[in-house]
Amino acid sequence: MNVIAHLSDVHIDADPRSSDRTRAVMDYLNDLPHDLDLVLVTGDIADHGLPEEYERARELLDSRHPVLVCPGNHDDRAAFRTHLLGTDAGRGPVNQAHHGSGFVVAACDSSVPGKDDGLLEDETLRWLDQVLAEAGERTALVAFHHPPALLHVPYIDGIRQYGEQRLAELLDRHPHVAALLAGHAHTPAATTFAGRPLLVAPGVVSTLRLPWELPKGVVDLDQPPSLAFHVLDGGRLTTHYRTIL
Repeated sequence: MNVIAHLSDVHIDADPRSSDRTRAVMDYLNDLPHDLDLVLVTGDIADHGLPEEYERARELLDSRHPVLVCPGNHDDRAAFRTHLLGTDAGRGPVNQAHHGSGFVVAACDSSVPGKDDGLLEDETLRWLDQVLAEAGERTALVAFHHPPALLHVPYIDGIRQYGEQRLAELLDRHPHVAALLAGHAHTPAATTFAGRPLLVAPGVVSTLRLPWELPKGVVDLDQPPSLAFHVLDGGRLTTHYRTIL
C-alpha cells in the first residue's frame, strides 16, 4: 500500500497568510507518525511567479517525505526551475516523474506561458508517453495543474486544460494509469476522464464557492486549508480528504 498526500494552489506571496496556511499543512504532514510515499503539489506554487516567492515556497514545502511539484498558471517556468527546483536545466515545460515502490507519478506541466488556461504541449505528451511506457506493470498516476474535464464551475471550466483528446488517446495506450490528479479549482472534486478517476485537490490558500453557493462571492477565504490522501493498493485507488484546522 502506498499513501500520497496531494495539495495544490498554495499561491505564496508577500502576504503572510499564504505562508501560514502552507506551513500549517506541511507541519501536519511532517508530524504524521508514519512516512508518506510522496507529497504531490499540483501547481500555483507562487502567486506572481517571483523569485522571492519560490525561495519562500522552497522553505515551506521542505519535508521529511519526498515532494513532487508541477507548475500552474500563476507560475513562471524559469523562476520555478531556478528558485524552487534549484536547476537551470531546460527552457520548455517543467515535467518531472517520481518513481516510488511499485508506482510512478508523472507530473506534467499544463501551464501555457502568459495564459490562464492549460494545454499539454507536444513535448510533454511525448515525455509522458515514454514515462508511462517505461513504468511497465507498475501502477501510474498522471498529475497536472489544469483539469482536462468540465467541473461545472464556470470560472474554472473556462480556463481548464484544452486539447484533452490528445491526452485521452495517449491514456488508451496505457491501461496501468489508475487516475489523474489535478488542482486549479480551489475545491475538492471527483469526476472521470478517459474512463479513469479525475481527482482534484482542494486549494490551500482559499476555497472557490460553487455556483449554487453564490452570491456570497466567488472566493471563500475563511474555509481552512485542506488536502487529499490517495491510497494505492495495487491498481486500486482510494481517496480521503482532510481539513487542517
